[in-house]
Amino acid sequence: MNRATISLVGSAILIALGTLTLKEAWGAIDAATIVFLLSMMVVNAYLSYAGFFKLALLYLLRLTRSPLGLLLLLTLGTGVLSAFFLNDTLALVSTPLTLQLARALGLNPIPYLLAIAGATNIGSLATLSGNPQNILVGSYSGISYLAFTQALAPVAILGLGLQIGLLWVLYPEVRSRQPCPSPQMPRLRLHRPLLIKTLIVTSLLLIAFVVGLPLTESAFLAAAVLLITRRIKPQRVLQEVDWSLLVLFSGLFILTYCVQSLQLLDYFGRWVANPIGLLIVTTGLSNLISNVPTVLLLQSFIAQDATQSWLLLAASSTLAGNLTLFGSVANLIMVEAAGSQGYSLSFWEHLRFGVPLTLITLVVTYLWVVR
Repeated sequence: MNRATISLVGSAILIALGTLTLKEAWGAIDAATIVFLLSMMVVNAYLSYAGFFKLALLYLLRLTRSPLGLLLLLTLGTGVLSAFFLNDTLALVSTPLTLQLARALGLNPIPYLLAIAGATNIGSLATLSGNPQNILVGSYSGISYLAFTQALAPVAILGLGLQIGLLWVLYPEVRSRQPCPSPQMPRLRLHRPLLIKTLIVTSLLLIAFVVGLPLTESAFLAAAVLLITRRIKPQRVLQEVDWSLLVLFSGLFILTYCVQSLQLLDYFGRWVANPIGLLIVTTGLSNLISNVPTVLLLQSFIAQDATQSWLLLAASSTLAGNLTLFGSVANLIMVEAAGSQGYSLSFWEHLRFGVPLTLITLVVTYLWVVR
């Protein structure tokens, strides 16, 4: 059983036991979060089919051929893209491209894979649309898109810089600024009309986020506009939607409702009330049960107007993804994609990078948010 079926079966058992009714279970699902996540997946799917992500990464990689330059561009490019689009998509697109380039340049791919894994997590911290847990925080707290970005984008920028410095220390081979022989760039397939339309719609969507229009309604309308097209069959787009993640979210909403109604986690209330305690609990739980369930379980202990606590919850649940190889879905996507091409990234190889990066970025977050 995977995570989605576990949450679904768990919900069914709770309903069968009479812990809650089917109507209560349906009411426990946050429709705004599900619709927003579904809409962003549709937008991401169109951007991917149009070739936007590969185009953006290839354009950046044409700027340099040195090991250090490649590290800088991969980290910053992936981080910035992850801030506006779901980070799992970026991990899926950038991993095979990075492996291809590292092989062509004769470079060790491991530090560059770590750069992608870290940057997708850290970069996604900057906005509400960067990852699923931020979407949840925005839904529960009511923090605006712009206010969230103003609060946590500096942490994300500094975190990306710290990641580059850490990889520079751990892997001496990435320090070279000497250009490698010009590689054969992978072939890029673009659907130009679809790309133009998708970029226009996505730009308008981001503007809507910034000016403060409702997030869910704006994303839903953008997805609907993109689905009206003759360029690509809708079933191809809908196949790219992670329906398992939507089922997982729905089941977790129901399970969380039961946990709250049965007061099973009241012990954590004392910890969550303290900023340091909130960071520790969130980081620990995120690596035990994943970041999305952690946010769902802890949100009941935070008042809606406690902006500082919401920001700490979002930041720590996201940055905790860098702690271990199993800390985030983006990490697992990267490892699986690399493994399919014959490259192995071990748990311990990631741990010596992930532990210091996570601890340092959490300290930075605390000092910045609580200051």
